[in-house]
Amino acid sequence: MKKNEIKILLVDDEPDILEIVGYNLSSEGYQVSTAKNGIEGIAKAKKEHPHLIILDVMMPEMDGIEACEQIRNIPGLNNVIITFLTARGEDYSQVAGFDAGADDYITKPVKPKVLISKVNALLRRLKDSEEEVASINKVGDIEINRDEYKIVQKGNEIILPRKEFELLSLLASRPGKVFKREEILDKVWGNEVIVGGRTIDVHIRKLREKIGDNHFKTVKGVGYKFVL
Repeated sequence: MKKNEIKILLVDDEPDILEIVGYNLSSEGYQVSTAKNGIEGIAKAKKEHPHLIILDVMMPEMDGIEACEQIRNIPGLNNVIITFLTARGEDYSQVAGFDAGADDYITKPVKPKVLISKVNALLRRLKDSEEEVASINKVGDIEINRDEYKIVQKGNEIILPRKEFELLSLLASRPGKVFKREEILDKVWGNEVIVGGRTIDVHIRKLREKIGDNHFKTVKGVGYKFVL
């Protein structure tokens, strides 16, 4: 997919941010649209189906956290890449953002080079996933359809955000194997994207809630493994 075919939705209540960030992304060749709050952002996301959404956390009417949660529940948008813009403390940003279903976050004040680097890295993973050969992996009572980004467990379809799906797919690719934290970060998030140490823990907790606690084992000080 060419850059001029990729759609990015920027949602922020600060006109300067919309202008500066929008200009830098447009200069890279991306299609950029903007919204000034979460409600308007959700409406535009439904209409335009962007490949990437950049959401400010603190906004009037509806903040980025709530907007992200609602977007993740919209058919056709549950796997869109979402990254937050935030001026809040790092720990809060990561936990609250990842709990809501975000893939990454960018700290304000926004540095153009960092912004472009992160956006390019996130979209590169989108490209890689599109080029991946279609396959279905059946592991115990779980069927993982990599082509359709769909999970079926005991006949029930489970929709997961992109990063949760990729994490489950990685762990389930070799049941019993202990995947080190460094390997998980590299294969799921990519070494171009900087995320905090709690990122994996938050996503594993979400998977335990949705798939079953018995399928995930923590190997203290090492990483995680999938158990049949």
